[in-house]
Amino acid sequence: MKAVGEGHAPRLWVQRLSASAWQALNAGKPPIALGCLVYGRGGDDASQAPANTGTIVLAPAEPPVDVWCSEGPVAHGRCGGVRWAHNGHWLFGALELDEGSEGDALTALSTRAYRDVFETLAHTGCDHLLRLWNYLPGINADAGGMERYRQFNSGRQQAFLEAGQAAFEGAPAACALGTRDGPLRVRFLAGRHPAVPIENPRQTSAYHYPPDYGPHSPTFSRAALADAGGGQVALLISGTSSIVGHESVHVGDVAAQTRETLANLRAVIESAHQRSSARFDLATADCVIYVRRGEDATLIRQLFEAEVGAESPAARRAIVLEADICRADLQVEIEAHAFAPGEVLP
Repeated sequence: MKAVGEGHAPRLWVQRLSASAWQALNAGKPPIALGCLVYGRGGDDASQAPANTGTIVLAPAEPPVDVWCSEGPVAHGRCGGVRWAHNGHWLFGALELDEGSEGDALTALSTRAYRDVFETLAHTGCDHLLRLWNYLPGINADAGGMERYRQFNSGRQQAFLEAGQAAFEGAPAACALGTRDGPLRVRFLAGRHPAVPIENPRQTSAYHYPPDYGPHSPTFSRAALADAGGGQVALLISGTSSIVGHESVHVGDVAAQTRETLANLRAVIESAHQRSSARFDLATADCVIYVRRGEDATLIRQLFEAEVGAESPAARRAIVLEADICRADLQVEIEAHAFAPGEVLP
């Protein structure tokens, strides 16, 4: 299948809707989306690549959906455990894998999951990962003497290296959150052309973390810039927390961690401006706020609104989820995506 238009990307965009609005929009019509990220613990919708996160929605009241859309006819299929949809240029995929009982099950399962992801890229010709969402139960729990997040990182990195994919500099944007139960869930966006990776000058690149954080470093960049077609640039910001250098800061202080997280988001956006003529603003971005403890959600939301403006698009559309953060000493994580007119600079 060829992408819409020769020599340029078909337009990519995201609609943030309530689950009921999405279902009404599609009633009696062919699917218009590549795939959906359905926030919450249940209720996969009828899209070709449903992607339930398994998290707990704290706001808004009705489970929200990020609908990843593009122009042109969409093909659907499976590769291993991956359900995918693509239009010849953009690809959205989702998979869920259950763990076994072995002590190293999560490491092996993560490698298997990412092998399926890379098989999907090869099969569809959408060779470049742009954004990944990872959700795994008990992310901070100990398993055989190693934290489960570190096991996941080891398995993920092994698959990247096997596939010849960029596991260090040039890695895609990503997040990894903990759920209470359920399978390992991986969701991803890929395309025909590579993204421009963005780092944060306030933070050590995740793939350069010292061995204190596990035998294999996390495989992601702080953000990614992509030509979204139609004269638009997409900024895909990874899960961002209260980390300066490689260390968690303000441990035990939820308010200070939230402010530090927002400062890091601002720094990432400024770094993106060095690589693109597009201008982005946190106040107009679509954000997802993950909080470890539900009782902290009100304070975190108040601090977020003080930063972006209570009536800003970011505040009105923000999604707040209860989920475990990848480090046990972190209480909040925020990810975002935004689109703006411009070009990605060479």
